[in-house]
Amino acid sequence: MDVVSDAISAVRLGHPSSHRVRAGGSWCARLDPYDGAGFHVVLKGSCWLLPDGGVPVLLGVGDSVLLPHGTGHVIADSPEAAEKAEPFERWAARARSVEPAETELLCGEYRLDCSRLHPLLTELPEVVHLPSRVGSHLELRAAIDLLAGELDERRPGACIALPSLLDLLLVYLIRSWLTEATAGTWPRVLGDPVTAAALRALHTDPAAPWSNDRLAAEAGVSRPTLARRFTSLVGRPPMAYLTWWRLILAAGRLRTTADTLATIATRVGYGSPYALSHAFEREFGVTPGRYRAQAAERSAAAPA
Repeated sequence: MDVVSDAISAVRLGHPSSHRVRAGGSWCARLDPYDGAGFHVVLKGSCWLLPDGGVPVLLGVGDSVLLPHGTGHVIADSPEAAEKAEPFERWAARARSVEPAETELLCGEYRLDCSRLHPLLTELPEVVHLPSRVGSHLELRAAIDLLAGELDERRPGACIALPSLLDLLLVYLIRSWLTEATAGTWPRVLGDPVTAAALRALHTDPAAPWSNDRLAAEAGVSRPTLARRFTSLVGRPPMAYLTWWRLILAAGRLRTTADTLATIATRVGYGSPYALSHAFEREFGVTPGRYRAQAAERSAAAPA
């Protein structure tokens, strides 16, 4: 896999949710902060996004906005309406059938385990606004059109198509940000051919017996060159990054599978369950067994 795919897969929980809503006249809905990411796409008309503690953003037809850190916010027909906001779920249940509709939106949420986000996701700003421009974000536009069609009419296979399209939308939103970002570490990381090649190798086969020499050969440079460029851009040496990533993968398998610790250790590149357990407790502050139990408790308490 690649860095973006892995960064999302490692923290994704359950299935994303989505709504297609229609609004007219004066309206205002609030979404409280949540553990995950949210998005809005304007299919018709316009609206305002009012993030908690942030700058209001006017969204026009075709605009997309991602809130990767679950920032609480209001969407409304005007900035002045924020104080009259009603809970989003209650508003959305009524807004699906509003006629005539002056504004139409695709809205959705992704549940994420935010305790150990990949630094690529951590670096995303509170609000990623992707304005609609002719000829730009063609893949994103195609995903939006497909998703809107599925939400218009539930057809055979929708139970598989909808979650897949929502995952695709998240990938394209992040990819678009990486393409357009004028600042930040990870656009530069993935734009550097040496560091990108090393990361691609580590993410493709994290359980392989990697060494600095082997990874440098994979990237086509000397070991000192790889160490210098990778550490400067990523913020930690290649083998330190690999150790961290293996533990993140182990945490994901503890959350989502019933695999034994021995199986997980083999899958993520540790020679024994003991070695994995020791490294895991050092990184997470709890044993793998306790981490698994805590994750199950959180999952049982989470809203459906």
